[in-house]
Amino acid sequence: MPSVVRITAEYATDRTTVATPRPRLSWVTESDTPGWLQAGAEVELDGGHAVRLDGRDSVLVDWPFDALDAGSVHTVRARVTGEDGVTSAWSEPHQIEAGFLPDGGWTAQLVGLADPAGHAQPALVRAGFTVDGPVRRATLYATAHGVYQAEVNGREVDDEVLKPGWTPYEQRLLHETTDVTALLVDGENAVGVWLSGGWYTERFGFRDRELHYGPQPAIAVQLVIEYVDGRTATVASGPDWRATADGPLTAGGIYAGESFDARRVLPGWSAPGFDDSGWAPVRVHETTVVPEARTAPGARRTEEVPVREVLTTPSGATILDFGQNLVGWLRITVSGERGQQVVLRHAEVLEHGELCTRPLRNAEATDRITLAGGGQETWEPRSTFHGFRYVQVEGWPGELDPADVVAVVVHTDMRRTGWFESSSELVNRLHENVVWGMRGNFLHVPTDCPQRDERLGWTGDIQVFSPTATYLFDSDGFLASWLSDLALEQRVRDGVVPFIIPNVLDSAATPAAAWGDAATVIPHVLHERFGDRGVLAAQYDSMRDWVEVLLGLAGPRLLWEGRFQFGDWLDPAAPPERPGDATTDRDLVASAHLFRSTDLLARAAVLLGRDDDAAHYRKLAEDVRAAFVREYVTPAGRMMSDTQTAYAMALVFGIVTEPGERRVMGERLAELVRVAGYRVATGFVGTPIVQDALTDTGHLDAAARMLLQTQCPSWLYPVTMGATTVWERWDSMLPDGTVNPGQMTSFNHYAFGAIADWLHRVVAGLAPAAPGYRELEIAPHPLPGLDWARTAHETPYGRASVGWERRGDRIVVDVVVPANTTATVRLPGGGEPISVGSGTHRWEVAAPATSNGHGPVTLDTPLSEVIDDQEAYDALLGAIRARDEAKVQQFLDETRWLPHMALGHALGRMPAEIREDVRGAVETVSRGRTA
Repeated sequence: MPSVVRITAEYATDRTTVATPRPRLSWVTESDTPGWLQAGAEVELDGGHAVRLDGRDSVLVDWPFDALDAGSVHTVRARVTGEDGVTSAWSEPHQIEAGFLPDGGWTAQLVGLADPAGHAQPALVRAGFTVDGPVRRATLYATAHGVYQAEVNGREVDDEVLKPGWTPYEQRLLHETTDVTALLVDGENAVGVWLSGGWYTERFGFRDRELHYGPQPAIAVQLVIEYVDGRTATVASGPDWRATADGPLTAGGIYAGESFDARRVLPGWSAPGFDDSGWAPVRVHETTVVPEARTAPGARRTEEVPVREVLTTPSGATILDFGQNLVGWLRITVSGERGQQVVLRHAEVLEHGELCTRPLRNAEATDRITLAGGGQETWEPRSTFHGFRYVQVEGWPGELDPADVVAVVVHTDMRRTGWFESSSELVNRLHENVVWGMRGNFLHVPTDCPQRDERLGWTGDIQVFSPTATYLFDSDGFLASWLSDLALEQRVRDGVVPFIIPNVLDSAATPAAAWGDAATVIPHVLHERFGDRGVLAAQYDSMRDWVEVLLGLAGPRLLWEGRFQFGDWLDPAAPPERPGDATTDRDLVASAHLFRSTDLLARAAVLLGRDDDAAHYRKLAEDVRAAFVREYVTPAGRMMSDTQTAYAMALVFGIVTEPGERRVMGERLAELVRVAGYRVATGFVGTPIVQDALTDTGHLDAAARMLLQTQCPSWLYPVTMGATTVWERWDSMLPDGTVNPGQMTSFNHYAFGAIADWLHRVVAGLAPAAPGYRELEIAPHPLPGLDWARTAHETPYGRASVGWERRGDRIVVDVVVPANTTATVRLPGGGEPISVGSGTHRWEVAAPATSNGHGPVTLDTPLSEVIDDQEAYDALLGAIRARDEAKVQQFLDETRWLPHMALGHALGRMPAEIREDVRGAVETVSRGRTA
């Protein structure tokens, strides 16, 4: 029989609380019946009358009951009937809590210190209240200008951290909704709040900047108590609450770190009976923004990482190595004399054996803990976070036992949904680095980096990474909430999407291709990956406003040109201090994105039934396409910017559609990749799509060589250098272990990790063929150089997986298709597509032929042929490396654009002994082939 194994409501995948009176419902069915499809379902509310729903829909199904009342609690269960007529048992009941207040129901005021001693002064805020009867339910609603944690009767109300996150505070405030019934007692009670400035009081940016939001934090708390006898009482923050700055948290900043003085701990401060007569009345902070219920998951402590090694640096400093670049903080357990201060300095890398803090720029990233003395003390911060692998410890009393320190991993607690592995340990580590990079940079906001004086929601980064993000984690609610902020920030800028969301940089109100296009791309991705048609409807005005801005800039030529652009940001050819100086023309990049956004808007209009808009923007998209081709594509199929990125955009964005032109462009792209030594020559724009452009045009061997390349720039070069997250620059660390001299050098950026989406969809071969994976596209590509690869993804319908393995001259493909879905399978080597239903499937086919017929190699062989010959190329580089590692990079740099030069001539500036070693190495390869 089929069985319903999971029910969720709207975006509440990590909890039962919903933020809308009509939450969409989703359920996952499992069935052993091959090809099982749902014919209908029944959904029951609160054990009452069930509603019958005909058809296959089981993902984000419209709420079929009356709207939920604010604060109400319900249960939902479901059962399904298959097309075979068999009906499942009822699922387990799923609780739904309407976590919003009614219109006009928010009465709490933002309150803070009346007389703060300095900027961003942390505070403790409290109030007492009385419970006078049996309580049916008590719900705490809270938000802040800053970050907070609430306690009721001395106990924290939940396990979330850095609440309520970061939004455009002047336009949108989010509140948590927490059931605190179990924390109340009959009689006297108390509620207390730890409060710090967080993002609200931070001086954002890359240098000393003016304050963007406000100088002091504030908290708003509303506790609603529902009694068994039907009475309701509300405890709301206001001028009668009291606050103090005399708590142990003396300073806290996102960039600076936290200062904590354990001598100032106030036992019982959030419990009833505490004497707060020495505290001062609070000051009310005025705001016109009514908080709304949060829809994204909360941020939590998700993992603990022990110390891998205790290091002593050449200067004598003590450094803890956790073996993994991560985001969070330390928890320490320590004993020392009263007043002893322990200082923790965080950084991502070591340079010449010492802690390297230069990439942090103005972020101090330092925590200071003053001990109370008298025994063992345990501390971890609550007002900051750090990006780090290494921590330098100063002032530790006595001998440091690594067991007394643990790294606490912190991020938005999204459900993991995607996995990949292969026969290459380097590729596996690359994929793991992508996962860690996403975890570290999805902390309330999708940031560029988590460590330096930035940590901002750059639109370009998440635009290119969103397909990967939506596979690895259930990020629909997280990104949909962020898109709401994008629309708000865009609305006050006449349709222009700022560079970052929330926008705290005044200069970031200039349109920029690939950055502002997050407005059109990400809603499309969420619809494709989650079947979320609602996000398209919610964001449609934002999408249209952005496109209208671009069309206005393009004018009658329908080309976006002559304006500021980031271009193909961080193209490896760009100088360290000028990361936007890419080889691809910026206007070409801009006009390609003008087409892409207009095209996506037209598609959204079709899906939403906006027929007039659909026809209007489809016509405009075709006109933009024609203008682009006329301006940037020659009759022979060459791009005016003869670069990897230019061809990748024309192919993957669908700008060039004629099969003959696409074939010519694919051949030229493959040639550019080959003459570059199969090294990456793309930045933020080209990197996510260059491998798709190669494989779409039949150049799988070139894509494989580029994926498996370990020379810089490549995806695997950082892995060979010990990276455990994705780097911002291809060469954030140079081969000699020196950090890149540029002022913008992060070791935890996810943008280049967008390659993982290609690993999932193409290498392993699992992609959506219809929104939400209702139909699957199964098309594994056995890469030369890999023996096997497999992926699994928790789709909205259940777990799907694809794996392939070489067995002699055969390829075995294993596929799992979840219930209520179908799949089109394209097996390696070609042949007609196969349509299958749910269940487990296996095929065995002949392994596709690979190009391995290379002949003899001499010093007279053109360099291009040597590069194309993996065995000979590896022998060449190995011979150079054995003599002098630095000469490898010199050779690569000097020969990158000289494909037709003879190998011996290309080695002309190398020392004689290296030339002789290379001669011997290639002769050995040739003798082996002759034998």
